[in-house]
Amino acid sequence: MFKILAKINKTILPSFSKKRLDLSKASKIQLAIIGWRAYVTKRALDN
Repeated sequence: MFKILAKINKTILPSFSKKRLDLSKASKIQLAIIGWRAYVTKRALDN
């Protein structure tokens, strides 16, 4: 399930690393998206 969710995240959510976003200047919503993507990626790799 998390592998499918990770693919959906990759296509829908923005990639902040490609935009070279500075984490100290990121908004709360951007930090939430980064955290969500990290959580889903970690869970997808564990399976």
